[in-house]
Amino acid sequence: MIFMKMKLKKLIKKIISLFSLCALLIINISAEELKKQDLPASENENPGIIISQPDLGVKAEGVILIEADTGAVLYENNADEAFAPASVTKVMTMLLIMEAINEERISVDDRVSASEYAASMGGSQIYLEPGEEMSLHEMLKAIIVSSANDATVAVAEHLMGSADAFVAKMNERALELGMNSTAFKNTTGLDEDGHVMSARDIAIASRELLKHKKIFEYTGIWMDAVRDGEFGLSNTNRLIRFYPGANGLKTGSTSIAKYCLSASAMRNDMQLIAVVMAAPSSDERFAGAKRLLDYGFANYGVYKTPREELSTVRVTGGVAAAVQPEHITQAFLISKGKEKFIEKQVKIAESVAAPIIKGQKIGTVDYVLDGKIIKSTDIVAAESIERVSFWGIFARMTKKYFMIN
Repeated sequence: MIFMKMKLKKLIKKIISLFSLCALLIINISAEELKKQDLPASENENPGIIISQPDLGVKAEGVILIEADTGAVLYENNADEAFAPASVTKVMTMLLIMEAINEERISVDDRVSASEYAASMGGSQIYLEPGEEMSLHEMLKAIIVSSANDATVAVAEHLMGSADAFVAKMNERALELGMNSTAFKNTTGLDEDGHVMSARDIAIASRELLKHKKIFEYTGIWMDAVRDGEFGLSNTNRLIRFYPGANGLKTGSTSIAKYCLSASAMRNDMQLIAVVMAAPSSDERFAGAKRLLDYGFANYGVYKTPREELSTVRVTGGVAAAVQPEHITQAFLISKGKEKFIEKQVKIAESVAAPIIKGQKIGTVDYVLDGKIIKSTDIVAAESIERVSFWGIFARMTKKYFMIN
C-alpha cells in the first residue's frame, strides 16, 4: 500500500512537470512567432529597363514598346498624351468580348442579329442588313480582320443590350486597368469629341487582351471570308503577313486620328507590343512599329525563373512537424545575352512558427547579375498548418513519456 502511494505521488509530480513544460513550450512558441524572420519583399517590376533610349526615327505623335509578360517598358516617347485612337479603340471592344466568352456569358456559336442602328454605321463595314444574323465567330472575324464598325456595334448590343451600355462598360474597365488618359464615346473609334486614348493606355489594354489566347485565332488571320465565303476579308494590319512573328493586333485611321496601330509580335517566347499614335501615313505607322519591335527583339530577352526543388521546413508549435515550401516562378526582362551570367541565391527560414497560412512567404530566391539583385521571387508555404493546442502538446509529451518509461 505504501509502495502504491509513493508510485502515485511520483506520477502526480511527473504530470505536474509535464503541465509546466507544456506551458513553457506554449510561451516559447508565442515568442518565436513574434520573432518570425522579416523576409524582404519581392520585386514586382524590373528596375531600370530603359538604360538608354536611342532615337529610332519613329514618325508619330506618341509611341510605346512594352514586353507583354512583365509589362516592362522598353521604349517610349510622349506615351501619356491622349489622342483620337480611331479603330484601335476596338482593342477594348475585343477585350470585353473575350472576357465575356471566358466567363461563358456568350459563345462564339451565338447568333448575333444586326439592328438598324448597327447597320447604319459608316466607315469600315461588312454591309450588314437590319435583321441579318451571323454567328459571333463570323462577327469577330469581321471586327478584328476588317475592322467592321457595323459588326462591332451589333456584338456590343448583343452583349450589353445597347451600344451605350457597352461604352459605359468600356470606360469602367479602363478605370479598373489604370488607363488614366482614356475616355470612350463609342465602340468603334469613329471620330467623336472627347473620344481619346494614350499610347500607354492602348498598350495596357492590348496586354490584357493578349492574356486571352483565343484572340490569336482571329488576330493572326491574313485573309478569310464570311457569309459562306461570299464576302472576303483582308487584314488591315499588313505586319501579319510581312513581319516575322507578328500575331496582332489592331489598326486605325481617320482624318483626325491620322494613322494608329497596336502591333504585337512574338519571338523566342518574348511577346512585344508596339503602339504608334497619329503617324502621318499608313506606311509610317507600319515602319514605326517595325522599328520598335526590331529594337525590342535585338536588345532584350525574357528570363523565366526555374522552379526550385526545396526540402521541407521545420514547423514549431504546429499540428505538423514540417511544411513543404513552394517556389513562385516568374518571368523578367534582361538585356539580351545576359541570361547565362545570372546567379541565384536561395534564402529560406530554418523554421517557421505555426499557424501557417497556405501561400505565406517563408523565403526568397534572389537572381543576381553583375553583383546586383535584379529580381526576387517568393518561396511560400504549400499548405496551411494550424497551431497546436496546449492539450495537443500535453498529449504528445505524455505519449513520449510513457513510451520512454
